[in-house]
Amino acid sequence: MSAWVFDLGNSRLKCAPLGEDGRPGDVLAFAHDGRALDAGWERALPMRIEAAHVASVAAPALRVALLEALSARCARIGLASTQRAWGGVRIAYAAPERLGVDRFLAMLAAHSRGGAWLVVGVGTALTIDLVDADGRHHGGRIAPSPALMREALHARATQLPPVGGHYREFATDTDDALASGCTGAALALVTCSGEAAAQLCGRPVPVLLHGGGADALRPHLPDAVHAPALVLEGLGCWAQVGRTP
Repeated sequence: MSAWVFDLGNSRLKCAPLGEDGRPGDVLAFAHDGRALDAGWERALPMRIEAAHVASVAAPALRVALLEALSARCARIGLASTQRAWGGVRIAYAAPERLGVDRFLAMLAAHSRGGAWLVVGVGTALTIDLVDADGRHHGGRIAPSPALMREALHARATQLPPVGGHYREFATDTDDALASGCTGAALALVTCSGEAAAQLCGRPVPVLLHGGGADALRPHLPDAVHAPALVLEGLGCWAQVGRTP
């Protein structure tokens, strides 16, 4: 019997077993189209799971489908939700339920590492949150990710390709200009947020980078800490705090 964590995002389901230290093991990832999970994904799981800890920002119908599938093999299922205060983290939002649970869990994981962090998630959206060394969330930003910027431009002007090109400081063809502009816009927002975070915290704040689109920014943020399983790490924190009397 075992415990697993499940992160149902807008385009992928990621899951992993939890070790005895509360950290996720090898991560499995399954794409979905927003309406249904890939057929046969359950075959990658053990036949029986003692406890499943789930976070979801996907459509309600897809979340229900995941929970129904897990109920056939899980003794206990817990659904994580954003809390005003949890695991030493205190959320800045006046209405905590309006903060995505993926951002909340990423901050739990960041705080568990110690120190202040600028938590940058790159998925469908680009999210940035500042959590200081005391666990205080100072707020954040949400913007389109570079990939979503490209898709939006293509939707309005089909002659502009939705993918392709390379980052250049000053591009000399359209594909490179699109890649450079969309990636550059995201980098500028991260840089601006980092400068503001340093002023608030009185010292530079390291970047903790996660999400399926993080690879687009990683070459340009050499000092960032890459944590691809950060939300699953946060679910491990959630599970541990939830077991504390």
